[in-house]
Amino acid sequence: MRDFRKLRVWEQSHHLTLLLYSQTKTFPNEEKYGITSQIRRAVASIPTNIAEGCGKIGDKDFARYLNISFGSASELEYLMILSKDLDYLSSDMFLTISTEIIAIKKQLYHLIIKLNAGS
Repeated sequence: MRDFRKLRVWEQSHHLTLLLYSQTKTFPNEEKYGITSQIRRAVASIPTNIAEGCGKIGDKDFARYLNISFGSASELEYLMILSKDLDYLSSDMFLTISTEIIAIKKQLYHLIIKLNAGS
């Protein structure tokens, strides 16, 4: 049995989720059910799927959930570009968040490759 709390990628994605929930509080009110909601769903999906995958038996199932997390991270990456272009995020915050997303995607990628090599 895996403990998701011990995975660095889960911890980093959880912190990113907290950061983006805080950042999206400043987004325009008319975006509450638009981009704000999409960002929050995408970012929360990353650690959620890591945690759910840890609850599965076998590397193949775990890797499948990590793939879902990877897809959510890619979706989030675009939503951050859109947020910056709409002037909802500063350039500095965009850079900070983008750096985190790339680091998370790299970790997920390497973990997926490792799990698939063992299958």
